[in-house]
Amino acid sequence: MNKKIVAIIVAHPDDETLWAAGIVLDNPQWKCIIVSLCRKHDLDRAPKFYKTVEALNANGLMGNLDDGPDQKPQKKENVQQLLLDLLPLLHFDLIITHSPAGEYTRHLRHEEVSKAVLDLWIQNKITATELLLFAYEDDNKKCYPKAITSADLYFILPENLWLRKYQLITTIYEFAADSWEARVTPKIEAFWRLTTKQQAVTWLDEKLNI
Repeated sequence: MNKKIVAIIVAHPDDETLWAAGIVLDNPQWKCIIVSLCRKHDLDRAPKFYKTVEALNANGLMGNLDDGPDQKPQKKENVQQLLLDLLPLLHFDLIITHSPAGEYTRHLRHEEVSKAVLDLWIQNKITATELLLFAYEDDNKKCYPKAITSADLYFILPENLWLRKYQLITTIYEFAADSWEARVTPKIEAFWRLTTKQQAVTWLDEKLNI
């Protein structure tokens, strides 16, 4: 069995479930560390995050990056340092995180977390054999976020796997069936795959003009 050491790095508790719980559940042999950079002191969301992490047979860590409703931009150095402070390891077989374009229009923290991970990886401050970046879009708010069909990895979840993921959202996180989160919960997960620093730089330039 492929016992990869995997870091899943997200902005918020529930991002790990919405965008990647299927691939985690499909690989129970992975040793996963799930890091949420926001909501450490959220008395509602933080306990639910740790229960979800346990259900995913993973270890969880949380930070307290500002996540106020005004979404003031954070200094990239501060986001990077918080991430380095949280990670118990600096080398992984695989890192899974947000795309710099985010998953929907628009959440600044998703973009900032992704850029922090990519910058640290390109600078060799964290290392991984490969990165998987969430690949979703909402056609500029015209639809719920959906998997991008041209992504490098396009994973159609078996019904039983999707139901387990959906139950994490509705039972542990306690989102109502008619909530945005429950309605969004993707039945298809998609990811961009990066394996070299040069590929990452080229990809950012071509796809996102960053």
